[in-house]
Amino acid sequence: MKIAVDVMGSDKGPSVIIEGALDAAKKQTFDLILVGNEEIIKKELMRHRYAANNIQIRHASKIVEMHESPSQAIRRKRDSSMVKAVELVKSKEADAVVSAGNTGAYMASAAIYIKTIEGIERPAIAILMPALSEVSLLLDVGANVDCSPLNLYQFAIMGNEYSKYILKKGNPKVGLLNIGEEEHKGNDLTKKAYEELKKAPINFVGNIEGRDIFNGEVDVIVCDGFIGNIILKSTEGLGENIYLKLRNELKSSLLSKIGALLSKGAYKHFKKSLDYEEYGGAPFLGINGVCIKAHGNSSSLAIKNSILVAENFVNNRVNEHIKERLKN
Repeated sequence: MKIAVDVMGSDKGPSVIIEGALDAAKKQTFDLILVGNEEIIKKELMRHRYAANNIQIRHASKIVEMHESPSQAIRRKRDSSMVKAVELVKSKEADAVVSAGNTGAYMASAAIYIKTIEGIERPAIAILMPALSEVSLLLDVGANVDCSPLNLYQFAIMGNEYSKYILKKGNPKVGLLNIGEEEHKGNDLTKKAYEELKKAPINFVGNIEGRDIFNGEVDVIVCDGFIGNIILKSTEGLGENIYLKLRNELKSSLLSKIGALLSKGAYKHFKKSLDYEEYGGAPFLGINGVCIKAHGNSSSLAIKNSILVAENFVNNRVNEHIKERLKN
């Protein structure tokens, strides 16, 4: 297996990406193709004294910046690390690609060069959400601001297969995010989507409300990208604020500090359960290849876990299962 990594796309620079890639490469179960400025990559490899033979380098002279529009990035920067990494999957030189770069440009590159699975109208970005029992899968979280009932139907199919084969949920419960549980609730989109999902070859359990996202009642949560992205960003902000507020409270008095010391283990476990870095990157479901999007501000740990998500995706043949499910 070969996994291409866009070295230049991160907010934190190539050193963090390469460090995470090398940590992942220690598994020795796949080869990595590091795509970016060859001189920078070689210097980092020397600094880490990494001498194993499962690392390749592909030079790219340009970088897709976070502020650039997707169309400009693709049209003017064919020699960027992002586009060249994506093209390695298109040409079958790599089995998967990981990037922490510009999300819009990455999705557009994947859709243009790798294309979507036959029958899939639009791909979706899926993320793992912490829940009381393990995690839930939420999609779409930003690839599609405006969706049709068919889009939501296909998101449900793709999310079902990802949850089944990656999260190992035997018969995933799939819910449609809405303003009420009753079938007649919602706007025109959710009402029509509900009717379609009732006929889907999945375990559709009906509408769920926003408060149900984190209780673990369903395994897959389906919504349009506008709503999904707001949920994602709100959750990130809330999690960070809870962590900071709790930390300040635990330092506020001697008694609190003693209590914090006694509950240190539980506190660490709680923080870890809310940390996106532990879950790795978000897959682009519906692309006819394996594309994993890491957070732009990813640490080396998040990059390592994103690469391992890509490996897991390939090994479990998720796209093949999606294609089979679409035929039913």
